[in-house]
Amino acid sequence: MKEFRQFVNALSKDWTLFLDRDGVINKRLPDEYVKTPLEFEFIEGVTESLAALSAIFHRIIIVTNQQGIGKGLMTINMLENIHNQMINDIYQAGGKVDKVYFCPDLITDSNHCRKPGSSMAYQAKSDFPEIEFNKSIMVGDSISDIEFGKRLDMTTVFVGIHDIPHNADFVFDSLFDFTLHLRNESDLLHRKGELC
Repeated sequence: MKEFRQFVNALSKDWTLFLDRDGVINKRLPDEYVKTPLEFEFIEGVTESLAALSAIFHRIIIVTNQQGIGKGLMTINMLENIHNQMINDIYQAGGKVDKVYFCPDLITDSNHCRKPGSSMAYQAKSDFPEIEFNKSIMVGDSISDIEFGKRLDMTTVFVGIHDIPHNADFVFDSLFDFTLHLRNESDLLHRKGELC
């Protein structure tokens, strides 16, 4: 596992933050898909975290597998309603999301765009050419999220307490926990710089 303080010291304003959605930003529904804005519930501390992270990262991108569309359980319009409300709530709390990329494909589809495949990352790179994957962080709560980041030479952060991948660079309980550690280390390094 990388040294977190050393990593924070290497961060600069041109870095990009990639985030998974379900289980990182909003609560998962057991054996179900979030299909309406009313079913979408932020995990505690997420909106405050995104406000803080928006001041640190140049871009914040969400990449999410949404095969509920492929299963016919929801439409793209339904998903966009959820994301529009999510982005608005994040903005109202002082944060930002530059764009949400989703894959509607079934896992059984040939040539699907689902993570850990890199399709959504390259879509983001096409829209925001300044993104450099080796100056990006992928935060997720699944093995596929971590593999997605690893394939692109991103720094990977796993959030959660179960089924922790052995190859994640860092592990935190939640996005809020990651943000708290990131800010604490940033403040410490800033204070040290002032003393030197």
